[in-house]
Amino acid sequence: MKFMIIVKANKDSESGVMPTEKLLAAMAKYNEELANAGLLVDLNGLQPSSNGSRIKFSKGERIVTNGPFPNPTELIAGYWVIKAKSREEAIDWAKRAPFDIQPGDTELEIRQIFELEDFAPSDAIDQHAKLRDKLESR
Repeated sequence: MKFMIIVKANKDSESGVMPTEKLLAAMAKYNEELANAGLLVDLNGLQPSSNGSRIKFSKGERIVTNGPFPNPTELIAGYWVIKAKSREEAIDWAKRAPFDIQPGDTELEIRQIFELEDFAPSDAIDQHAKLRDKLESR
């Protein structure tokens, strides 16, 4: 099973405050542990929403709104994608993230990722499987 561990944004991340060297070093160690355990699929931090845009699809129109966006705690500051045997294993790994070494609050959200096998067989799913296989072969 794949899970996304979402790092919720906060006032600091939205104002562009960069992580401390201490946090970066602790994150590097944590990320290495995830990789060595064979769980890590992908990870990244995101720039503040002031550098982002949203596209709303409504009644056949595409409406673009540039950031910043309100309510930082509803935004994403970064993420990991991991392969875990269960939600409990994903939670256990997320609890190891070293955010306790920095002041302030950080909130993580864990969401299971849909995989093609979760859908009923169909021509559209076959098409998606071919694209997945193509991407994985790169």
